[in-house]
Amino acid sequence: MSDFRAASRYVRSLLGLAQEQGVLDEVHNDMQLINKTCNDNFELVSLLRSPIIKSDKKKAILYEIFEGRVHQLTLAIIDIITRKKREAILPSIAREFHNAYNDFKGIQKATITSAIALDTEIRKEIEDMVKKLSDKKTIELDEKVDSSLIGGFILNIGDKQVDASISSKLKALKLMFKKNPYIREI
Repeated sequence: MSDFRAASRYVRSLLGLAQEQGVLDEVHNDMQLINKTCNDNFELVSLLRSPIIKSDKKKAILYEIFEGRVHQLTLAIIDIITRKKREAILPSIAREFHNAYNDFKGIQKATITSAIALDTEIRKEIEDMVKKLSDKKTIELDEKVDSSLIGGFILNIGDKQVDASISSKLKALKLMFKKNPYIREI
């Protein structure tokens, strides 16, 4: 079974339990903490994936890092995945939990890459555009700056992309100039 499929099964169960117990936001914050910790510490992810280190040692390390900082339900999922020797998928569970939480709460995640940092007025316009393009009422906007765009922006909403960057327009223009309408093509 792939990591994504296994992680999504744990996520569905954890989401249901957290909702049932009324601690969904707390568990979401815990999963954000775990995701950030795994993204910031390559050594931790390597340790979790290592077949040489025993599961009880991995569990002890995870408890040392997260006990007292996360909810008991989050510790319970850590306990379950270490007992089943699936601790390597913990980063995937944390990442997928955020996506499932957003779906459950009706939050649309969008990423905007622009040549310069956005000011509040432009950010508001982008959020309004995202609301029109999606059926969600709440927007989670991830902003990135890439000076190679020269100007404009690239907006990703789920599987949709709006490319209004100057660099893409220049590339399109360059391709158009490569075609010479005065030379007959065979």
